[in-house]
Amino acid sequence: MKRESIALIFACFALALMAQDGIRVHFKGAQPTICDFVSAFVSSHDDAEEDDCADEAFNGVAYAWERYQKGIPLEEGQTLTVDEKNGYVVYETRSEYESTENVVRMEMCYWNETDGKHKLFAYSVWCFTNGKPSLGQFDGITFYRYDNATKKMSYCDPPGFDVKYFDTSYALPRTGKDIIVTTWDENGNKEEKALKWNGKKFTF
Repeated sequence: MKRESIALIFACFALALMAQDGIRVHFKGAQPTICDFVSAFVSSHDDAEEDDCADEAFNGVAYAWERYQKGIPLEEGQTLTVDEKNGYVVYETRSEYESTENVVRMEMCYWNETDGKHKLFAYSVWCFTNGKPSLGQFDGITFYRYDNATKKMSYCDPPGFDVKYFDTSYALPRTGKDIIVTTWDENGNKEEKALKWNGKKFTF
């Protein structure tokens, strides 16, 4: 799929969420947790139009999150890791056919901004075949900015960098604050760089 088509899909989905005037985050206590952000994010899809162009990207993680909340085990080949302490959630599906292993990895996490008034939430989806990225139509990374005053999060551009596709993937941090960007060349060699969070944006 062409890069323009992928960008269009994410733009379409973002506009659908923006039309809702932000996503309300419900929580108990002083501050929302990663579970509160994920619940709000998944629930926002239920409120979108039936022909929302990003439906398929949500099916897996929404299904897994519903089962997690009900205490129901996932199906074979599916895993969901919820690390509330570190503000991180990852859902994976794995399948094998002959000598091919396919993995779909969906990560979510958030960062506190230095102004003390906002948080940044990220949702990342990447497909891999035998350990290398195999870009699907819903692969990418999107960001939402949470406002403490309104208790809503709204779509925002990647803070400080442009997302690159084709042989590139972005790994969200379970520990620390940096996003790891991995790029593969034609020979299968890879190079990793860290996008460092400074409390406002990311920089190399």
